[in-house]
Amino acid sequence: MTNKGQTSQLPNNYKWLHHNIFYRGFGFIIFVIARFIGVCYCKLCLHVTVKNKQILKNYRKQGIFLYGNHTQAVGDVFVPMLIAYPKRSFTVASAANLGVPVVGKIINFGGIVIPDTIRQMRYFNQAIIQRINENHPIVIFPEAHVWPYYTKIRPFTDTSFHYPVQNNVPSFCMTTTYQKRKHGNKPKITVYVDGPFLPDETLAKKARQKKLCADIYDCMVDRTKNNTYEYIKYQRQ
Repeated sequence: MTNKGQTSQLPNNYKWLHHNIFYRGFGFIIFVIARFIGVCYCKLCLHVTVKNKQILKNYRKQGIFLYGNHTQAVGDVFVPMLIAYPKRSFTVASAANLGVPVVGKIINFGGIVIPDTIRQMRYFNQAIIQRINENHPIVIFPEAHVWPYYTKIRPFTDTSFHYPVQNNVPSFCMTTTYQKRKHGNKPKITVYVDGPFLPDETLAKKARQKKLCADIYDCMVDRTKNNTYEYIKYQRQ
């Protein structure tokens, strides 16, 4: 699923990190406002409940990676804010989102945009490392594209699992599931948080990456058993 205007590419001079104190202060204000809006939207419109969030309590003083299934175009922007609170999370996002009205203008305050070129990859990696060193959660949706209200986990590659292995930090997953509400057609949402998943240091680096991917994928698949309502039916053509 795409939105109108999602054809943007990163300019050559795009900055992933800003050290200007005024820019950083404005970014914090944007985050506070966005979180307030997000809480209202998640609770009042999407009817979101988060289960097992307490397992993150012992990891607030270090950076972590948080992986999720991508089933809400707007909700997936805000749900990590509920889960990571009181920490400020940063979401890895496609450059295409720069073309989305409003969101595209402020994405750098809470997102880490995927680069378009190999040369830009260095700055992207620096941003990942800095946010981890600042003890922020980094949110990744390895399925990449939104399938609204989808109740299964789509296959994903181990590419994005390079980061927790490289930085040797814990990973968690957040699995969005859907249940029937007493009133209204749209389902309520229950998000399950699981982990930590740690890189297996007895394995070679690439094998560590593959195992971490498989462990998180299997856990998310198991959590989909909690889906009890299919709001949108997907059929192969």
